Amino acid sequence: MQAEQRSHDGWLTDAFNPISLDQLNAKAAMLERLDNKYVVRAPVLQQATAELARHFDVLEIDGLRSFTYDTCYFDDEQLHCYLDHHQGRRKRCKVRVRHYTDAGLCFVEVKLKDRRGVTVKKRLKTRPDLYGMLDTAAREHIDSAYRNLYGDAFPLQLQRVMEMRYRRITLVAREGGERMTIDGGIEFRSDGRMRRTDADVFVVETKSANANGLADRILRRLHQHPTNSCSKYCVGMAALDLVPRHNKFLPALRKLSAMPPGERPKPADRAS
Repeated sequence: MQAEQRSHDGWLTDAFNPISLDQLNAKAAMLERLDNKYVVRAPVLQQATAELARHFDVLEIDGLRSFTYDTCYFDDEQLHCYLDHHQGRRKRCKVRVRHYTDAGLCFVEVKLKDRRGVTVKKRLKTRPDLYGMLDTAAREHIDSAYRNLYGDAFPLQLQRVMEMRYRRITLVAREGGERMTIDGGIEFRSDGRMRRTDADVFVVETKSANANGLADRILRRLHQHPTNSCSKYCVGMAALDLVPRHNKFLPALRKLSAMPPGERPKPADRAS
């Protein structure tokens, strides 16, 4: 299995020197950061690899450089987490339980935006058998993270709404302070519905202190620009046709070839 996974993603990772998880966290934990997301096709990533490998190392654990992530997202019955993002509200949050399947680790994660627009992520380790659930400790963690940033009690009654699976490659700048993730094979699931992104399309996320790091500059030189409103949670909810409106996420949906059933992008809107 490890050999198959390494071979599958080797064209993306073999040029990089490895870095351990402890070394990565020491250099760039990035729990508070500014993010840019890009939807990038495989040929562009191939062009970027040589330059990225001069400045970044790749996370390697037990010989693996590509890792499977299972993520369960939560929202309330009115989908306030989704709609707050769709409406561009600064005070918003996302709640998920993420299972790092290869490492056997599981975390409750709360993502919030502070007044500067900086993403703040608060994590609580939980047991893998609690994946997809929010126990008392998880709900207390969510309330504490929300209250500490916004000064109010967490207002939503959360329920499980969507699951996602993808493969992730993580790069870290040798000089520290910057990370880049490459997500592929993205699959969205909910109540028997399922959508997959094209095999040659990737969501690339750069994480730095100023949203203008080395990775951003390398991608710009290849004529790649951030895709606005590319939250994988929101895109997944829209792709599965679980939400009342999704116009804000149309550019990302089109680039990912993940339009909801019955909606076909016009040829001019498709990513080149």
